[in-house]
Amino acid sequence: MPNLRHEHKIELAPGDVPALRARLSALLAPDPHAPGGCYAVRSLYFDTPADTALREKLDGVDRREKFRLRCYNGDTALIHLEKKSKQSGLGSKAQAALTAGQTAALLAGDLGWMPNHPAPLVRELYAKMRGQGLSPKTLVDYRREAYVYVPGNVRVTLDSDIRTGLRRTDFLDPACPTVPAPGPAALLEVKWDAYLPDLVRAAVQLPGRRAASFSKYAACRMYD
Repeated sequence: MPNLRHEHKIELAPGDVPALRARLSALLAPDPHAPGGCYAVRSLYFDTPADTALREKLDGVDRREKFRLRCYNGDTALIHLEKKSKQSGLGSKAQAALTAGQTAALLAGDLGWMPNHPAPLVRELYAKMRGQGLSPKTLVDYRREAYVYVPGNVRVTLDSDIRTGLRRTDFLDPACPTVPAPGPAALLEVKWDAYLPDLVRAAVQLPGRRAASFSKYAACRMYD
């Protein structure tokens, strides 16, 4: 299993973002994997016919998981299949790379290539699509600014313009329409390993703002 990491989320009002951005950019380094420090994220989440992932999140189930497809800046040359897991408040993420052709086949219901895929995560998704009825549910789009701090392996992100595809699953279609999702103007996420350095802890403190359990997937299912 990938390393379990701590995760801290804070819902932000519009006025919080400029001051927080200035503070983070002064103290932390921009994510080297994000040219310009800001990029677009598109995710397609999977769930069962009984909405198991959604219900477990809303009910605060201690051990839970969800599958999603993800790409960045509309680039489908590299698509990530990801499984996010939660256990005792700690999170982990497993990944496997998919091609646009494999993704198109999956979305079309052609799963025959999956049982022999070299990545265990792809084979696991196949088993759960067959055994649990797991299927694509909705698109989630947003903008992300990312910062890193090497001590503690810290990653801080500011997510804004969160949008939902409602029940659309056209992951590969850049023109697929989306609408604003209900929720905060922006979301601050802080992830770290064994410890959170005091410098980062102080940088992300905001008067009147407290840790939240906001889920983009749950927010984007609110219109269902």
